[in-house]
Parts: sequence; structure tokens; C-alpha cells
Amino acid sequence: MKVSIYNTPVELGKAAGMAAAELISKTIESNGTANIILATGTSQFETLNQLIAEKNIDWSKVVMFHLDEYIRLSSNHPASFVKYLQERFLAHVLQLKAAYLINGEADALEECKRIGNLIKKHPIDVALIGIGENGHLAFNDPPADFETEESYIIVMLDEACRKQQMGEGWFKSFEDVPLRAITMSVKQILQSKNIICSVPDSRKAIAVKNTLEKTVSNIYPASILQEHKNCMIYLDKDSAALLDDQQRSK
Repeated sequence: MKVSIYNTPVELGKAAGMAAAELISKTIESNGTANIILATGTSQFETLNQLIAEKNIDWSKVVMFHLDEYIRLSSNHPASFVKYLQERFLAHVLQLKAAYLINGEADALEECKRIGNLIKKHPIDVALIGIGENGHLAFNDPPADFETEESYIIVMLDEACRKQQMGEGWFKSFEDVPLRAITMSVKQILQSKNIICSVPDSRKAIAVKNTLEKTVSNIYPASILQEHKNCMIYLDKDSAALLDDQQRSK
């Protein structure tokens, strides 16, 4: 695991986006296609901005999946991750080979099976992810299920997670935040050949410290990233503020 620290979220996003673009381009060059995972939320703004600005990616050879979606939330709702990806990514790049979006309004179990069967046919080359304030990966809140072999699962969102979604401005009130979501499982995320994890902002500082300094535990879901051979974590000075010197020098 490699940790890089930048002064601002913009610098972080530029570096992460450029790194992702290079990996995607090299994968297309060697394999003819590239399978990617995109994350959503405010932590990904600058990374995605840089990624769509890159000119060396043949998007017609890219297959995209994403991490999660709320159950029973309209794709027209401001908090919908499908809406987020359509507006912040898909509308700004040439048509992809395929974009497999989670339908949160469908039967949740059947949707997990559908999208899970698709991702099993597309081994992931590059995953762009983040870490939640409670240390979650995707919507795998603590204590996260590290054991399930399913690619996508149904989860209950904990209070800290729901407060984060409201705090970021996606919902008008805490009560409006859905209780359940479809999420990519931890094991499926870890199967990605390369992981680029963008984590800006001081409100993520405790989660970052736990991710990098705690013993791997499902109480700190993102700590499992310590076990991935090709994981690059991009921080800004605020999210890295609580790290000890040893972690800063990695």
C-alpha cells in the first residue's frame, strides 16, 4: 500500500485521476479493454474531474461498474448514485463499451444477482474508491462482512453513515436518508487488480488513521486495504492530519 499526501483536495484529485488514467490506458493497451469501478460522493469530485479531462483513454473500450446505490430511491433524486455518475461522469466522456448501473428501484435481491453475475464476467482492472467517515468501504459499514463471497449484497446503513450522507447535503433531513442499500462486497472490491483510494477532508481524518494504523478488523472496514498489493491511497493534509510520522513517510 502506498500513501501520498497533498496540500489540497484539488491536488489530490489531479494526482489520483492521472494515476487512474495511466492504469486504464495501459490496461487497454495490453488487454484491449479495461474494466473499472467508480465511487461517488463528495470525496470523488476532483478525482473524477481529472479523469474525464484525460485525453489518452479510449472510452469505447472501457466497462464501468460502481460501488453502491440506495434501495427504493428514485434515480432522479439528488442523492442517487446513478444520477451522480450520469451527470458527473458519463455525460462528459465518449460512450463506454458498457456502463453497468445498479437499479435501486428494482427488486433488491434480483438486482444483486444481476449485477453480480455481470461483474464476475469482467475482472476489475482499476477500482476508484473512497473511505467513509465511519471507515466504511462502499456501504460496508462496521462491523463489515469480510467473508461473503457474493459480489453485491444488501446492507443496513448505520447512523454514522446516514449522518454523513445528510451532512454532505444529499438529503434534507436524517429521516430522509434510506435505511438500506445495495453495495459491492468487501471481497469483490479487493479482487480489483489496482485500487486508487481518494480521501480528502478533515472529517475523514479519524477514519484514515484507523485504516492505516489499526490492525485489520471489520470494525475498521477500510483497514482491509492494508492487505491489497496494489492499493494507492491519496490524502490531503487535512485527512492525513492525525497520522503518525511513520505512516506519513510511506
